[in-house]
Amino acid sequence: MTASSNTDHGFAYSQERFRQLIDEVLAEARRLGASDAGAEVSEGCGLSVSVRRSELENVERNRDKSLGISVYVGQRRGNASTSDFSAKALHDTVRAAFDIARFTAEDPVAGLPDEQDLSLDVAARPELDLFHAWDIDAQQAAELALRCEAATFAVDARITNSEGAAVSAQQSHFFSGNTRGFRGGYASSRHSLSVAPIAGRGAGMQRDSWYSSMRDAAELASPEAVGRYAAERALSRLKSRKVKTAEVPVLFESTVAAGLLGALVQATSGGALYRKASFLLDSLGQSVLASHIDVHEDPHVLKGKGSAPFDDEGVATHARSVVEAGVLQGYFLSTYSARKLGMRTTGHAGGSHNLVMTSRLTAPGDSLDTMLRRMGRGLFVTELMGQGVNYVTGDYSRGASGYWVENGEIAFPVHEVTIAGNMKDMLKGIVGIGNDQYTLGSKTVGSVLIDRMKLAGS
Repeated sequence: MTASSNTDHGFAYSQERFRQLIDEVLAEARRLGASDAGAEVSEGCGLSVSVRRSELENVERNRDKSLGISVYVGQRRGNASTSDFSAKALHDTVRAAFDIARFTAEDPVAGLPDEQDLSLDVAARPELDLFHAWDIDAQQAAELALRCEAATFAVDARITNSEGAAVSAQQSHFFSGNTRGFRGGYASSRHSLSVAPIAGRGAGMQRDSWYSSMRDAAELASPEAVGRYAAERALSRLKSRKVKTAEVPVLFESTVAAGLLGALVQATSGGALYRKASFLLDSLGQSVLASHIDVHEDPHVLKGKGSAPFDDEGVATHARSVVEAGVLQGYFLSTYSARKLGMRTTGHAGGSHNLVMTSRLTAPGDSLDTMLRRMGRGLFVTELMGQGVNYVTGDYSRGASGYWVENGEIAFPVHEVTIAGNMKDMLKGIVGIGNDQYTLGSKTVGSVLIDRMKLAGS
């Protein structure tokens, strides 16, 4: 669905009006003497409703708009933004960006993307079906959240409390352009339903949560399914124990395994590379993962959460192989970071797109149960705490909870442990990926088995 009729979907501005605003501010920048300029205008609106213990807790409506412009005077760059779209405010914003640029130090790699990289052919841009307005009011949203929470309490009397359930319906659209001929924009949506039940009483209480998030509300899991699964997860954590310090295999549940893929992206992103703040410096063409692992990126998945016909700078996006047989095929570069590295942009201003990590060893029957049997004895991690990754050295240390596995079967729940290793070793130490694929944001991966990690317990 395009955004041509945006005013029919709760938006105050049409794409055509946004195009006019972009044309006006770029023309103003040129009039002031800018050698180049790029601008983006956006608008978002939404509804968030939360309930707790069968009572309505919060109803929030959000609406925001913004216009930002980057002005170049030679190799000098200035930025300014405004939420006021009046003619005077727009003029003042462009003038502010121009003045900043005039008095900023020169940066030899500053500038707009080269024309050859820009998505200039509108007809060639894929239609990605990213916008699905959800016609829901606060009362309907509250009813869905209440059904979700009620489903958790109905599972078992040991579900004693709740941190609440929530429904969110968000939609936005933008339009951007620059003085090298790029113009483009589209609308997108993101809707979700979540719940966080608490099981047990006193010192033995355990919480967990579950959610469903989709661009199209019609594809959300049912409130009852989300509620039941969240309750089952919380119940399974009751009577958690500590375990002794050891060095064991670790199986990351698919819901947390996406973090390993995220670490790979972070370490191979232009900003980290040119600042030399990465444990994977100069890794292009080198082995960074186990030799049976592939990572594919496709920005053009219909309804994909990481889908985009062009990046934040208007650079065309393309499907590609990021890792092939463990060997890194490409970095994640914006125009600026690419120039700092003496390379060409990969269309990643704004981040990675839809990534899928797979193993050539994965068989059709490699369910989670199969992965547990393959591990034999070790820790099955279902939740990670803290931000304990040093991207310069690759050192990894995070709080974890999950389940102890003996003879390929879950023996008991585990809490208050720390898992540690080095990301280089962890990525190369992946011995298997399950076929229980889960998509978290723009990253898709099954459960991931790592051969050995240090486990700090009691």
